[in-house]
Amino acid sequence: MPSVSLKNPALLVDWVQAALLFGASLAVLFLLRQLTLTWLEKQTSGPGRRGRILIASLRFPSLLWCLAGALAITLKYTDLPGRADYWAAAGLVVFLVLSVCVVTSSLLVRLAETSAHERGLSIAVSGVSKALIHVFVLTIGATILLRYFDISIAPLLTALGVGGLALALALRDTLANFFAGIHILVEAPISIGDFIRLSAGEEGTVTDIGWRTTRVLTTTNNVIVIPNEKITSSILTNFALPNEKVVTEVLILTAFHADVNRASEIALEEAAREENLVPDFDPLVIFDPGVTPTHLQFKLIIQVKHRLNQGLAQSNIRRRMLERFRQEGIALPDLPVRP
Repeated sequence: MPSVSLKNPALLVDWVQAALLFGASLAVLFLLRQLTLTWLEKQTSGPGRRGRILIASLRFPSLLWCLAGALAITLKYTDLPGRADYWAAAGLVVFLVLSVCVVTSSLLVRLAETSAHERGLSIAVSGVSKALIHVFVLTIGATILLRYFDISIAPLLTALGVGGLALALALRDTLANFFAGIHILVEAPISIGDFIRLSAGEEGTVTDIGWRTTRVLTTTNNVIVIPNEKITSSILTNFALPNEKVVTEVLILTAFHADVNRASEIALEEAAREENLVPDFDPLVIFDPGVTPTHLQFKLIIQVKHRLNQGLAQSNIRRRMLERFRQEGIALPDLPVRP
């Protein structure tokens, strides 16, 4: 490339013109960038989060776009030497590819965080998940740049294939649990706050869904750490689906000579007073199994708002019915005591 010196004034003038044009274009593009971001901030100042995610994702890449735009204007309106023109065009491509990758990965990470926050999941916001998203997008960008500069990627792909196979074998269980976590995130068979039970017998409230394990809080205030693969491969009952309501029953026992109708009325009255029941579900008393060898037996059918309140609702209704039966003389069964 010819040297830039006083002996070649034409070349020196070309470089000065290119530098001035690049600086002026960059200043104008920076100003337009700031005005655009300010306008976007005003347009997305409401409670929605999507607009703020877009602005946060555009701040840094927009700087690269300004550099790329200034380079493009300089190349169009100035005559640079061949190699300088080549490297300037190469820099333009690098800026564009890098900026698109940064925007894409940043948007994907932030959208995953928002989706996880709205659905009560934590798997999408873990550091490993973020890193995988960034690596995946940047790998695509690096592949595009290597192809642009005519650099063979076959040896690199071979090395990555062998290394990836060895890594996959070494981390087989970890990867299985990770992809099971992705499956939980996408299909959403469980969410944080759901009361679940596995076929192996573990049950409790989901408190955290990580990239490798799921934590379940039992009713005895202990935490069970379950590998995600166990969640997806076993039979699982989610008591929160389709909703958290649960239909249950309260047994009513009376003596043979008790007033059946009045006992049923008392049961319905006490069920209506229970605050843990679903208001739009009418409790029902059925004479089942009815007459037994030792007593009469009824069932009070109720619907509880949340499964965790089922035992409390049943206990409250039983206690109040017992008090009412004693007050109104509803005879209780005299069951034989087993020796």
